[in-house]
Amino acid sequence: MYIITGAAGFIGSVLVHHFNQLGITDLLLVDVMEDGDKWLNLRDLKFAGIIYPDELWDHPIWTKPTQIKGVFHMGAISATTEMDMDLLYDNNTLYTNLLFETCARKKVPLVYASSAATYGDGEQGYADDHKTLSKLKPLNKYGWSKQLSDEWVLKQTKKPPYWFGVKFFNVFGPNEYHKGKMSSVVYHGFKQTQAEGEVKLFKSHREGYIDGGQKRDFVYVKDVCRAMVELMAAGKKKPSLSGIYNLGTGEARTFADLARATFAGMGKEPNIRYIDMPENLRAQYQYFTEADMAKFKKALPKFKFMGLEAAVGDYVKKHLNTKHPYLGV
Repeated sequence: MYIITGAAGFIGSVLVHHFNQLGITDLLLVDVMEDGDKWLNLRDLKFAGIIYPDELWDHPIWTKPTQIKGVFHMGAISATTEMDMDLLYDNNTLYTNLLFETCARKKVPLVYASSAATYGDGEQGYADDHKTLSKLKPLNKYGWSKQLSDEWVLKQTKKPPYWFGVKFFNVFGPNEYHKGKMSSVVYHGFKQTQAEGEVKLFKSHREGYIDGGQKRDFVYVKDVCRAMVELMAAGKKKPSLSGIYNLGTGEARTFADLARATFAGMGKEPNIRYIDMPENLRAQYQYFTEADMAKFKKALPKFKFMGLEAAVGDYVKKHLNTKHPYLGV
């Protein structure tokens, strides 16, 4: 059995789908769905059961830990605009730390979600080097909540048999629809084009970047989930691979590129309008992120990420532009 936290969310539900595609349905899902549409992410998927996050610690599965093939901890408050630091600390930092301790004690492999938000403005670069990790200065509370766990994990003497903390860069793809403002530019661009015939992007407020020229390492969620499963498999063969890894493509692309790829997927000519960035976002806005993927490539030398245009085309044509955009078996 695999345990997946945050399983009804964006990356978690795509991970459930990926396992289903591999013929694996013995999955214990952990999440809260509340009154939103997250339940639709799981409606067409197969799994053993769902429990609430607080129920995980006393679940009978821990009495037979050898039956747990691995834990994928995707659960978190992922909004970079969340201002309640206590809430972020409880849900992101402490929960991750406790799960790490539990997996170490029970000798269960673990993959947990970190974030590229830990890199802040990129002044220290984007290398996933354990030796320099403590120097990073996140720009927002969400990033700091992830940074705190990464630093804590590296200090532990007792660890799971093999483990990976994965720093997600800008992930996009199916099943992100419930995220509202935190959904990707592809999703918002698709909806804006349907409604208004144009895509709105932020103007640049920094010298050296043209409007739409801000760059991110955009990575497709299907690739992200495939990478995590392959990392865990590699760790089983070679536990020394354990550590904190970047999970992006290693190639930064502009928001304008992303918008143009969205238009292409829709079979439309690009129509981009640039708008002012809200004042409250400017101080914490990242103008450039690009994952250093050297460590990842050594661990998984044969792994290939989809190119931006191919990934956006897959998302738009197979999901957004259909009657049933959710992933199913």
